[in-house]
Amino acid sequence: MDESVYKELASTYPERERFVYLEKVGHKFTLSERFNPRQYEDFIATTPVWREFHGWLKSDDFILEVMQTLRAHQIDLGYKKPPSLRKRLLRTFKSVAGWRVGVRQGRLTARFEFSMLPAEGGSVMPHTDSPTKIVTLIISMVDDSEWLPEFGGGTEINRPKNAQMIFNQLNRQASFDEVEMIDVFPFTANQAVVFIKTFNSWHSVRPMTGAGTDALRKTLTINIETT
Repeated sequence: MDESVYKELASTYPERERFVYLEKVGHKFTLSERFNPRQYEDFIATTPVWREFHGWLKSDDFILEVMQTLRAHQIDLGYKKPPSLRKRLLRTFKSVAGWRVGVRQGRLTARFEFSMLPAEGGSVMPHTDSPTKIVTLIISMVDDSEWLPEFGGGTEINRPKNAQMIFNQLNRQASFDEVEMIDVFPFTANQAVVFIKTFNSWHSVRPMTGAGTDALRKTLTINIETT
């Protein structure tokens, strides 16, 4: 991301008081359309740089650009440009009239989530993401001076030790003892990690080791989902 834009976004990241604790997924605080939506909507509405960024990330143009970028790297998920309003209305009319219109491609939408993990013990349990998710982008939102590599916080790619657990389309959680790490993306400023949801896309953030610090692993997660 452009350095000046990134710094403005990171410096205006939501205040800790707006977040809610989400114990069921690990040691994590979150702010989103689903969790504390009033605070989420107020923050977006009253913070110009985030309001503009949010509008773009929620647009069909952004979703199409992500799909085209993946396709250019040999990852074709089969999603094309959404039909125009005229075509959607015509399709609805034909459906109501009883005409056969064929199999419809699910509509893609983008969902926005702010997350904070305390450097002292913060974590996200091993999981594969919900079945409705197609692509997940995790963007770090910290200044270089806010985070030390020794805290940990990298996004791990996992593999269950028990082969019977590998298939996980419905996103059941596992404990850290049940998986092994096969790769890790270290947590650094101004980076993005992209996940494609599959039946075995296991990933996690192992409990961090920043004892005695109040530092926070701050991220923006964008989920592209099918409806």
